[in-house]
Amino acid sequence: MLQLSVFITGGSSGLGLELAKLYKAKGYRVGICARREDVLQKLAQDYSFETFVVDVSKRAEVLSAIAKFSEKGLDIVIANAGKSYENKTRLPNFQTARELIDINLLGVLNTFEAALERMLQQKSGHLVAISSIAALNGLPGVSAYSATKAAVGKICESFSLDLKNENINVTCVYPGFIDTPLTQKTPHPMPSMISVEEAAKKVYEGVKKKKLRVFFPFKFTLMVRLLSVLPRRVYLKIMSMKRFNYSVED
Repeated sequence: MLQLSVFITGGSSGLGLELAKLYKAKGYRVGICARREDVLQKLAQDYSFETFVVDVSKRAEVLSAIAKFSEKGLDIVIANAGKSYENKTRLPNFQTARELIDINLLGVLNTFEAALERMLQQKSGHLVAISSIAALNGLPGVSAYSATKAAVGKICESFSLDLKNENINVTCVYPGFIDTPLTQKTPHPMPSMISVEEAAKKVYEGVKKKKLRVFFPFKFTLMVRLLSVLPRRVYLKIMSMKRFNYSVED
């Protein structure tokens, strides 16, 4: 039986690493990419991942890595690499915003472009992107993060229509707070946080079922989705309250 293959960007830590470990345990051939060569070398030794030093904002690097990995097949690609704000500030940080666009949005496009070169040839495959519950609303202090994650969701929705006749599935994942090294540095409350192991299992099951959209955790998702359908005047009033506005004065 032919071994299935998955390539995961941002696979050296957090959700990406947990997904890589889970897919490996399921018998997949696993490729991961990240920017730190030393970390990748250790993961290659510990888990037998195929590793690639890549900055996902660099199109040529992504194309080269995925082309190399896909020589032996490519069934699933997971565009997981992402960046958030270290601090939520009232006034926008435009440098960080540009970095978020490069990584969270262009990184997904670069990953999908590279994967589709193979998937369109073989007439099969599955594109997966990790968005965020933050995509559903414009949140205070994280404007570019919300915007890039919303854009990823719309790209996936459009691609699901465009690629249907090519036998290529598309899934967009909208997680809430996940307990990772990144969120552990966050200074404000994070309701309904789940473990990275639980998050990886939910992503895996959603992809396996070929869902277009995967939301979790349920209660937090329900609350955020309700906020998204409120009249904007009401939503803005709620999010202006100190209890919900975590952006700091600077």
